Amino acid sequence: MSPPATARVIVADDQAVVREGIVMLLGLLPGIEVVGAAKDGEEAVTLVGELAPDVVLMDLRMPRCDGVEATRRIRERYPATQVVVLTTYADDDSLFPALRAGARGYLTKDAGGEEIVKAVQDVMAGDAGLAPGVQRRLLERVSAAPVVPERAAAPDGLTARESEVLTLVAEGLSNHEIARRLHIGPATVKTHINNIFAKSGVRDRAQAVRYAYQHGLIRPPGTNIT
Repeated sequence: MSPPATARVIVADDQAVVREGIVMLLGLLPGIEVVGAAKDGEEAVTLVGELAPDVVLMDLRMPRCDGVEATRRIRERYPATQVVVLTTYADDDSLFPALRAGARGYLTKDAGGEEIVKAVQDVMAGDAGLAPGVQRRLLERVSAAPVVPERAAAPDGLTARESEVLTLVAEGLSNHEIARRLHIGPATVKTHINNIFAKSGVRDRAQAVRYAYQHGLIRPPGTNIT
């Protein structure tokens, strides 16, 4: 069997000492070639466009453009490049937004060289490159998730996305909060809301909330499902 292809990697981390240390470590690992280093998410996205790496090792907490937003942009614009998060944080508020944005791997900065190489090779092969602790956290989250009752069919010809937006409106989220939740632009949210109003005949957000409850898209707190 032929050895795995050498992975062309970009490192993104806002701390110069950490960034340089990661680059130095990667230079010692087999099967990895560091082709660039970025000090924030904006620079990471730019370098991906210029260098077309196989993988970006992405920190999360960075100025100008954080790792989640940079991951989302890279996966939208350059889908051939995979992202492996390499961060200090493994909490839910860091982990799940990064995975939703398109990261295929997630490691903490105490990962050893072999673990980094394996994660890079895994994502290049189309698999997930997750640290064992992250895998356990995902399993715990899935096993603890409540069973969600089947949602009522969308009324009045609303699309699935419009129904999703309407549900978030009914939960009290602003347009910008909905945009962040769904990883879309505020202008797109506004377009969906205008379509919802036109199709349902409601005139404002208060009526939209009532409409969502009336059509079973969201249920009042404390409602039991049998």
